[in-house]
Amino acid sequence: MKSSSRQLPTPRLLATLCALLFTVTRIAAQESATAPTPVKLEFKVPMRDGVHLATDVWLPQTNGAFPVVMVRFPYNKDLGAGLGRDGCARGYAVVSQDTRGRFASEGENLPFRLDAPDGKDTLSWLLKQPWCGGQVATWGASAGAITQFQLAIDGTDPLAAQYLIVGAPNLYDVVYTGGVFRKALIEDWIRTTRYATNALAIWVGHPLYDDYWRAQDASRHYAAVNTPAIHVGGYWDIFAQATLDAFVGYQEQGGPGARGRQKLIFGPWAHAVLQDKVGDLTFPGGKNPPGNVHDAWRWFDRWLKGVANHADRDPAVTYYVLGDVTDPNAPGNTWRTADAWPPCPASPTPYYLQADRSLSTQKAAAAATLSYRHDPTHPIPTIGGGQLTLPAGPINQNPIESRDDLLVFTSEPLTEPTEVTGRVRARLWIESDAPDTDFFVRLCDVYPDGRSFNLCEGVLRARFRHGLDREQLLTPGEIQPLDIDCWSTSVIFNRGHRLRVHVSSSSAPGFDPNPNTGEPFRASDRARPARNTIHLGPDHPSHVLLPVVAAR
Repeated sequence: MKSSSRQLPTPRLLATLCALLFTVTRIAAQESATAPTPVKLEFKVPMRDGVHLATDVWLPQTNGAFPVVMVRFPYNKDLGAGLGRDGCARGYAVVSQDTRGRFASEGENLPFRLDAPDGKDTLSWLLKQPWCGGQVATWGASAGAITQFQLAIDGTDPLAAQYLIVGAPNLYDVVYTGGVFRKALIEDWIRTTRYATNALAIWVGHPLYDDYWRAQDASRHYAAVNTPAIHVGGYWDIFAQATLDAFVGYQEQGGPGARGRQKLIFGPWAHAVLQDKVGDLTFPGGKNPPGNVHDAWRWFDRWLKGVANHADRDPAVTYYVLGDVTDPNAPGNTWRTADAWPPCPASPTPYYLQADRSLSTQKAAAAATLSYRHDPTHPIPTIGGGQLTLPAGPINQNPIESRDDLLVFTSEPLTEPTEVTGRVRARLWIESDAPDTDFFVRLCDVYPDGRSFNLCEGVLRARFRHGLDREQLLTPGEIQPLDIDCWSTSVIFNRGHRLRVHVSSSSAPGFDPNPNTGEPFRASDRARPARNTIHLGPDHPSHVLLPVVAAR
């Protein structure tokens, strides 16, 4: 059926998507003002099942075959016109396609439905065109990066390069983080981008990592990737950890054409990259990675045209280290380079949760517990973090830190700066009187004036404690260990700052509150409070594990 997705998204979502779609014009050099107007061709490209996808092609006004940059996304191919003009001015042909069921394309209007074969079929068609010189790259942000990842399922051999901005290879992790449905992100995105009315029901109907998600999980196919790529992401992006994992997957598990040929650019950004202000904070130089490592056309020139510009010799990793933005002499707030991610040796250092609500590198000497009442009808509000339609980034957490359903653990003021770079994890020993409940863990940087800014966080639905592809309900009163992935950060906590850890069971509407009933996801409207307990002490040393880097 024809797509009905012509209504524009809400202002916040629209602004974010437009910022991403036009990132290429900011990361590239200025378009030539004197370049001739490109030739535009329009095609209906046939897929293997007979569906036709609307495809625009921009060609330089000279005859011949050209290297090609292809963009596939669900936000209207017409938005690729600026990229088309810029690419043609540089001697490229540019292809912009509406994905299946979107705008002028035929097919069922479901997100990423059959995207892997559609991408492969489009590539096969493209390589047969007389204006295609045989060298093809893909570019795109957000959903436009996800469509690129999907190509890995059938292998990326036809591609010379990719430029992946804030995307994810595993769609399950996008929809369900730690098994918890990302309510605002998914419901708002599906509604405002006008996907089919059954799109949400399909995703809600697959709360486990099952065969539906496995079939679309490109992270299972890294060995089929044979393409050099640049991966761009940010610490508060909705796909932050996915970007890091994809870089490592391509770099270390990819085929011969991918291994060792990946670049990572990771900055102080939410879903809109190349910004210096995110949330409540402005990071000096945050929107300007060093040199021209982020220039997409330079990357394409190297791999599609063979230009000896040394883009392939850039550092494998270019990343921003966060710091105290109020102190001009504070360490951090700078760009660094490295050969790999994680970028530097770190000592996994446990910070133990204490009964007096402190945070210490020393285990508690005596056993203790802390409990709170989680009421899903009165959840803790989401403040910042990795959000799309809600305010994102580091936002002062003080407004929620006095709630009695949020446990707050705070270290003593630091006597020396402390760097934490890499993946943050938590291990909690929990108990609940409910058959199922959620646990959130958040790491914060507390400034000397008391403001508390979220750096990274993780969540786990207790029924998935043994794996996201299986369920096991809790036995009320039984102590269970939980391992929670809190994603990654790179920050230097300044002298006088304090480390803070939140433990709670809700963050809404960012995440769908657990009704605590143990029933299948959204099987009914029934909900009940849960009394949740964290165990502390020598036998149950609940802690966060921080990758602490030795002082430089």
